[in-house]
Amino acid sequence: MRGKLLTAVTISLLATACGDSSEPAAPRQSISVRSEQQEALHKLSEPYRHIALRRAIYDAGRSCRTVTKSGYVQEYGNLSMWTASCADGKSWAIFVGPDGSAQVRDCKENAQLKLPTCTIREEEKKPAAAS
Repeated sequence: MRGKLLTAVTISLLATACGDSSEPAAPRQSISVRSEQQEALHKLSEPYRHIALRRAIYDAGRSCRTVTKSGYVQEYGNLSMWTASCADGKSWAIFVGPDGSAQVRDCKENAQLKLPTCTIREEEKKPAAAS
């Protein structure tokens, strides 16, 4: 019985492997899904985004008296990566999870930790409406 089952499985695997290979496989598209919390951060105005990222920095036990510049960097796994530069010259990488949690890292450590650089992605400009 076991031999028949093994033979049947082997035959089915070989049959699927011998399919028509004349058509190239379609490239896989990655799907990016953001949670409500992650999406909300994208919709904040600059001053409110500064406040939200500053709060994440403080909640992580780090300090940042004033955020002077902040912005979205990229998606990293299921985390949205943001960066915030502070008045004291320090820059922080903030990784926001789908559950609203945040992990904060010093941008100077990103290369050592093999994380993306803290470079803000420029927002795509929407074309001006014709008048």
